[in-house]
Amino acid sequence: MIEIRTPRLILRRWHDDDLVPMADINADQQVMRWIGDGSTRSLEQTAQDIEQWEEEWDEEGFGLFAVELLASGELAGLTGLSVPEFLPEVLPAVAISWQFGSQFWGQGYASEAAHATLEFALQDRGLDRVISINRIGNDASENVIRKLGMTPDRDTTHPAYGFPLRVHHIDLTEFHA
Repeated sequence: MIEIRTPRLILRRWHDDDLVPMADINADQQVMRWIGDGSTRSLEQTAQDIEQWEEEWDEEGFGLFAVELLASGELAGLTGLSVPEFLPEVLPAVAISWQFGSQFWGQGYASEAAHATLEFALQDRGLDRVISINRIGNDASENVIRKLGMTPDRDTTHPAYGFPLRVHHIDLTEFHA
């Protein structure tokens, strides 16, 4: 069982009791504004998502972590690695992403979790390059991406939804743990 501890967080695989708090995060329009087509997700859809994320762990050796606050045990959101199959032009690639409940925004949790995930990708999983894909205009994610030391690679358009995306990257040689 993979678990990463940071000063304030535990990044871990998913537990059954994560479903309801993750579904609450997925039901928040403010959170989902920048994710997928911007639609909220139901409890059933969230259950399917978690099942898919766990399958990716089993198939790829990486995936999306549940992010738990060390002090309270509360689920704050997710961060992790995935293959961005929705954007064939960047493949083969592994992308880092994050999603946190709005009550956890502005406290540095996304940056802390993403940095630990990037270190895991480049040092533990042996990846030599990681990308991040975000919707142009999502300044909070852009800020996390900059803190990770990632640089813009290209601008493109989401093939299904038509909104503008920016792809960033970092190579192993550029990463500072």
